[in-house]
Amino acid sequence: MTHKRWTKSLLHHVAELIVAFHSPSRVYSPTIVSSHSEQQQQKNMRFTTASRIILLTAASSLCFHSSLTAVDAFHLTPSSSSLSSRTTTIPPSCRTTHFTSSSTTCSSSTSLQSSATTPTQQQQDEPKQLQLYNSLTRTKTPVTPIASPQISMYTCGPTVYDSAHVGNFRAFLTYDILKRTLLYLGYNVDHICNLTDVDDKIINKCNAESISLQELTDTYTNAFFEDLEALNIIKARAYPRATEHIDEMAKLILDLEQNGLAYQSDEGSWYFSVSKKEGYGTNLVQLDPDQLKKGASSTTGGGGAQRAAAAGSGMALDADEYDAEKEGVRDFCLWKAYKPEFDREDAIWDPVVEVVVKTANTNGDGEEEEEEVVQTRHIGKGRPGWHLECSAMARKYLGPTIDLHAGGIDLKFPHHENEIAQSEGANCAPFCNCWVHNGFVNIGDEKMSKSKGNFLTLRKACPTAEDVRAYRYLVVSSQYRNPLSFTEAALGAAKGALKRLDRIQVMIDDVLKNNEDSSSSSDTTSAIVATVEKELANFEVAIADDLSMPRASACLFSIVKAAEKEFKRVAKLKKEEDLEGETPSLDMVGLVRVQDALKQMDQVFGIYYEVPQVKGEEGAAGGTDDDNVNDGAVPEDVMDLVVQRTAAKDAKDWELADSLRAKITELGFAVKDVKGGDPIVSKV
Repeated sequence: MTHKRWTKSLLHHVAELIVAFHSPSRVYSPTIVSSHSEQQQQKNMRFTTASRIILLTAASSLCFHSSLTAVDAFHLTPSSSSLSSRTTTIPPSCRTTHFTSSSTTCSSSTSLQSSATTPTQQQQDEPKQLQLYNSLTRTKTPVTPIASPQISMYTCGPTVYDSAHVGNFRAFLTYDILKRTLLYLGYNVDHICNLTDVDDKIINKCNAESISLQELTDTYTNAFFEDLEALNIIKARAYPRATEHIDEMAKLILDLEQNGLAYQSDEGSWYFSVSKKEGYGTNLVQLDPDQLKKGASSTTGGGGAQRAAAAGSGMALDADEYDAEKEGVRDFCLWKAYKPEFDREDAIWDPVVEVVVKTANTNGDGEEEEEEVVQTRHIGKGRPGWHLECSAMARKYLGPTIDLHAGGIDLKFPHHENEIAQSEGANCAPFCNCWVHNGFVNIGDEKMSKSKGNFLTLRKACPTAEDVRAYRYLVVSSQYRNPLSFTEAALGAAKGALKRLDRIQVMIDDVLKNNEDSSSSSDTTSAIVATVEKELANFEVAIADDLSMPRASACLFSIVKAAEKEFKRVAKLKKEEDLEGETPSLDMVGLVRVQDALKQMDQVFGIYYEVPQVKGEEGAAGGTDDDNVNDGAVPEDVMDLVVQRTAAKDAKDWELADSLRAKITELGFAVKDVKGGDPIVSKV
């Protein structure tokens, strides 16, 4: 390694440490007044003066020898290569004090120390490279974690005022495929997903149904977790609620105020000053500031529509994006002041925050010296704006800079742009190195959404376990960035694919049960094994190339086809050859390898699982096949026999097919074959 590369590498680590432990927000460092131990943990984890001097001396020396400034060093984050087309704009207050020798500690730094996930087993090999389309750079770039093989991932969760629809679950399934791929490639993923449990929609529904905020949000939070389980989605490490992180949000507001990016209006609401954040609206989208006119949201819903609805009563309401009390027309709301005409007592907070302010005093010798004074601040009675919670939670659980952030494409603006502005404005550090956005789910030619009334909840769209699994396969086998059409034909095709996968799995399981010593049952030069190895290699290339799941699915079915051909080969020999005392043998070595490959690929697909029972739309038990046996649904053991019979017919083993039909009849069901389609099973 050259001296210059070695210097930059070391600077990466020094800059990272200083970003984490040496932010100017300590000059005006808000400390949460809380019964929890976080305040004491923060104090215990601050650097000693000697440690800070060592870091700063190292940084200064390295900058001198490498002809880099301290601010240049700040930009040398480990993932800077993936951000080549974007420069983080540091607020003036961050630039001027970021590398001074004063005792400054970033108010958010300890969250990175306390939230890091310790892997259960240290990775022995370096993780394999993953390329993702980064919305920040608008190109496919390698994922370069800050501390490989650890990778931090934050994803936007639901607003829990209603059941999530299948369009929402495309996002959650995209997060799942991304996480499963990262795990498959050898990373340790620390995943946080928020729950928005206070906003205008929630308050309106609480009022309409005369129900408490806690009761309403608990109901739909539980339903959300049941749906995640039904879809076989790997859970995040934590699902923090907005209402449980009010203090963290108040703390972030005061950090922004210290850095000159937040202000309080006369009515008591807090806003982010967009004009003071250079580059706003040009990170994930390319907006023309001149096009952002006051009242623009009235044509798109949201705050403008809300104000229009309230105009008749003469009640002024803050909106997340626009409000008359703001200094700038583009400024967005961080904290909504309490309005008794609209707000509820169970959805209002009055956080108390301690801040440390440095003052200059003259001692008895006439020398100036700094003194730290603790002051108590009330940001005012109210509730958080929609965008604030994600910045506060990401900082608390994952630190000031994260590796990955995922969400639906509709969240690019304003939500994700506002997250970037808030987080970088408060933390004086890049917020996220790679942004991943999934496409819409469409009904007909329109995006599915609750505002358009064309949405289907998972439980309505997928009333049976078979439907739920099919929806998972439909989503995970698609290209996540493209629109996805949800139709009966698409769901039916997904069901057909799953039946084919289940059928070959059952066939292999059956023959392996009857052939315990499979290694001696076939020629060691197995053509199937060669096919499996080739397709597994192609599969890994596909998932590592921006989650190319259609290609990965093609690899999966190439392996399935190889196994199907083997069963057909043996069935044909049985029919054509009159072998006395000898039966054509299957390539057992190859079939064992197929079985192993299906399990290996399923680490990413997640489609071989039993769907748990879920509650129906109105809270009654329902939703799985077994729940509805009395309504004509077919039990699982009967369906297993049907699958085996279909496989026997495909293999032209008519005797076995007839015996399986007899067993199905004994269980009280009839099978009707349909040319070119799946058999119809009905209760006798």
